[in-house]
Amino acid sequence: MEYTNTLIGNLGIEVKALDKNLVIMTMPVDHRTKQPAGFLHGGASVALAETAASVGASLNVDLESFNVFGIEINANHIKSKRSGIVTAKGTPVHLGKTTMVWEIKIEDENEKLICLSRCTIGVVPK
Repeated sequence: MEYTNTLIGNLGIEVKALDKNLVIMTMPVDHRTKQPAGFLHGGASVALAETAASVGASLNVDLESFNVFGIEINANHIKSKRSGIVTAKGTPVHLGKTTMVWEIKIEDENEKLICLSRCTIGVVPK
């Protein structure tokens, strides 16, 4: 999948591992992802979380017949971060025919929890 010229590319999100049951992505904490006070923006964390869930969901459907869309997301921002890299690890909680639910844990380089998110994905026939 091509991520250039998308939110994913603009935020510097990179895919590290893709599997039907685990998606791992990283994102830098830099000028693209910080809020004005210099901390990781909660919206950037949410974008990373939904990206991991959506990509994971796409691995569990026939993309010639279905589209996947995030339809609900929540995020608990646990710890702030000023620099470095955060890593999202997304795992499915429910893989249904019309919806999926993914849990995404975003951690820092020391595996300290930065954000805990849950995303509901809609599976829509083309």
